Amino acid sequence: MDHSNHVRLTTTELTASILEGATVYGADDHKVGKVDYIHGAGAGSQAIVDVGGFLGIGAKPVAVPLTDLDFMRDEDGDVHAVTSWTKDQLMSMPEHSH
Repeated sequence: MDHSNHVRLTTTELTASILEGATVYGADDHKVGKVDYIHGAGAGSQAIVDVGGFLGIGAKPVAVPLTDLDFMRDEDGDVHAVTSWTKDQLMSMPEHSH
């Protein structure tokens, strides 16, 4: 996916209601997961990303600093994120428990 024409979200748009459900693309530009929910508020917030699994079943939730994700909208207005993490790196992180 070419992200060069996608519009980055502003700081005021970085809210749980907008970010939750966003697809996350990794360093290799493949889908690596989906934002399940946002934990915390402000600069120390974390995105809980479901990695692996199929249709949300068997996915492993991991906590990623919100600052490690670049959120943007595509041509259709859908929100997604890009990160430098690979799927393997995310899978090796400790599982986040609520």
